[in-house]
Amino acid sequence: MKAHDGMYIDGDWRPAAGQDTIAVVNPADESVIGTVPAGTAEDVDAAVRAARAALPGWAATPPAERAAHLKALHAALDARRDEIAETVTAELGSPLKFSQAVHAAVPVAVAASYAELAATHPFEEKVGNSTVLSEPVGVVGAITPWNYPLHQIVAKAAPAFAAGCTVVLKPAEDTPLVARLFAEIVHEAGLPAGVFNLVTGLGPVAGQALAEHPGVDMVSFTGSTGVGKQIAATAAAAVKPAALELGGKSANVILPDADLARAVNVGVANVFANSGQTCSAWTRMLVDAARYEEAVALAAAAAAKYVPGDPLDPASRLGPVVSAKQRDRVTGYIERGVEEGARLVAGGPGAPEGRETGYYIRPTVFADVTPEMTIAQEEIFGPVLSILKYGDEEEAVTIANGTVYGLAGAVWSADAERAAAFARRLETGQVDINGGRFNPLAPFGGYKQSGVGRELGSHGLAEYLQTKSLQF
Repeated sequence: MKAHDGMYIDGDWRPAAGQDTIAVVNPADESVIGTVPAGTAEDVDAAVRAARAALPGWAATPPAERAAHLKALHAALDARRDEIAETVTAELGSPLKFSQAVHAAVPVAVAASYAELAATHPFEEKVGNSTVLSEPVGVVGAITPWNYPLHQIVAKAAPAFAAGCTVVLKPAEDTPLVARLFAEIVHEAGLPAGVFNLVTGLGPVAGQALAEHPGVDMVSFTGSTGVGKQIAATAAAAVKPAALELGGKSANVILPDADLARAVNVGVANVFANSGQTCSAWTRMLVDAARYEEAVALAAAAAAKYVPGDPLDPASRLGPVVSAKQRDRVTGYIERGVEEGARLVAGGPGAPEGRETGYYIRPTVFADVTPEMTIAQEEIFGPVLSILKYGDEEEAVTIANGTVYGLAGAVWSADAERAAAFARRLETGQVDINGGRFNPLAPFGGYKQSGVGRELGSHGLAEYLQTKSLQF
């Protein structure tokens, strides 16, 4: 166990204002692997002041120079991929292979994309007799979640840096170690002092202080819809923008002519990735009545291949969830599904065999799920799949759009045009057609209560810019 001291403020590690600490627990074996300071409003204030002091110089830095800094940041991230993956596995419990392929690799790709955008984005353009300027929104308060801890940091910090903003980060208390590693990487990359600042701490203390601070010009938050609503209200009171990436209950719609085996197997893999702790996971599988039981059998067989195991074992495909609190939450939803009459075809409540230590969940598949059931409406955030039946495409659209969320989704068909036509009817921010690949340049974000604003690519950069027009 290592006791980590200080906050990264104004280009250096400074002692925390208070004495309280947060224990970081390895969810695979429940051991304490480190502690970090529990930041206070005083720590947040010091970080915001540093960010404000650095803002004029960074905002005035030519985009080409900001791009050069982002290239250095990309190189520094790339050089420490192994350490990043090991850190995420230790504090999140993600299988090491997944940490290497996703938790480490995706932030590297995102950083590279913003190094390119910083150099090529039209920060100034002519519109008739006007010159339209895109200027940084200012100091950004970034509050990030634990499920993809480094990706969400880079998806906020990199576009903010590219735009000319300075950043104060409050990472999730469950996974603060990779955030500290990112601060080291920022320092190594040579970003000017104060451009990036880190305060670890609890959401109701440090997070709230950051969202409320009058020196913060914008809040960027990823997390639950409930907390997002509170942050939106806080930002609205100060008339400041809030970018919100929130919950999801995404539908995986398998049309009657689809390759059923492929659609089901990819769908199960999508739901169980990262132990189900993915806001955009396709947690509702929609299958036409004629092929429903076949799909259920395929899903149950696929789920059997996901045996919870040690994240450091190369054979492990499913690690624990992040905490005891999360384990209990997911288990409660599984029990609720059984109580409401869903048919359990894989998994169920209780610890997996041989995994009494660690926050493990049995990978679970429910059949005979109806749209009004709790497990079909609320975000579970664990390895739990609900399979629903539809009669025709109109009913499938109604079911798919029948939640308060609209973050992601999938459509499968032998006819790509048919799938695309169906996808256009979905009230969601992103749809994968026939297993379409992740694109770090495509905008990511939600409709309805899945959020406000977009991340990634040029649309993500735009969130950190404000517009000024000069008339001649």
